[in-house]
Amino acid sequence: MEKGWLGLPYHTISEHYNHLFGEKVYKIPVTVVDNCPNRMGLKGMQTCVFCDVWGSAANAEAMTMELREQIEKYHAHIADRYNAKAFLIYFQAYTNTFTKVSALRNNFDIALSYPWVKGFTLGTRPDCLSKSVMDLWNEYHEKSFVAVEMGVQSFFNDELEFMRRGHTAEAAVEAIHKIADNTKVDLGIHLIFGSPGETDERIIKTAEIVNTLPITNVKLHNLHVLKNTPLEGMYHAGEFSPIDQVTYTRRVELFLQHLSPRFALHRLAAYSSRWDELVAPDWTKNKMGTHQAIIDHLRANGSYQSQYFHANSELDLSAQAVLLKKSRRVDASPC
Repeated sequence: MEKGWLGLPYHTISEHYNHLFGEKVYKIPVTVVDNCPNRMGLKGMQTCVFCDVWGSAANAEAMTMELREQIEKYHAHIADRYNAKAFLIYFQAYTNTFTKVSALRNNFDIALSYPWVKGFTLGTRPDCLSKSVMDLWNEYHEKSFVAVEMGVQSFFNDELEFMRRGHTAEAAVEAIHKIADNTKVDLGIHLIFGSPGETDERIIKTAEIVNTLPITNVKLHNLHVLKNTPLEGMYHAGEFSPIDQVTYTRRVELFLQHLSPRFALHRLAAYSSRWDELVAPDWTKNKMGTHQAIIDHLRANGSYQSQYFHANSELDLSAQAVLLKKSRRVDASPC
């Protein structure tokens, strides 16, 4: 069955983008905001336990650069390294909708001013979704590709409380439906595995919840410890132990096995690009090694996305039919 996804045992975001654009598309991560409701302590909230001073920024230097400078520098690097031709601007760090609409508009206009940019994607959270922001997304959807990635992290409130997210699982589900009902953006969510109290049963339940949501993609992370974060103090005090690689790999496997084939996966694990700031676990340093270990595990066990999933909705039935057709077409092809 895995042959239906470019020879992989799961539906990749690359295939999702290929379907949308007819070519391979690369993301250029940029940073344009430097705060979020948690870090400001709004409504008594605290900084998320895992968040460092960079707010998940891929490039720390971006904090000191103007948007055009970031786009042009990182475009040149990615284009040269991968011979890339098409790009999405990824407004990644902190909460990108936690700013004025006028600032968002200016950033979107700058991003779309380059001929090789096909659109943009931005990260947000459930409690930063005003009508004016969603109206702006719809406006730009009429002339480019617009994607939104929401940091949900978990659908279990005790895990969200541990992470100090400042929102409930119910609020996250409500926000997802709010976006789907009021916009036409390509919507995805982020999930974090490895919280205290997490079980195999919860991972399966998470997949079942995702299967009911009006989204197209998911990004997976393992909860890891960075310097100068609340989680570092918990780790040194013996209050938190990071998930080990074997357990994490098995839980990714469980999640995928119960996940509908219509969802694309951005990544299967987190990666710490700033090695000097990583406290634990050490395996989070190895981006490709971790990714390949998960793929190898899935193949060794004959596991693949949607293996134990039973389609009910028309969307899921259609996705399964497409997957089966692709698999048969590949099987019938000469070696």
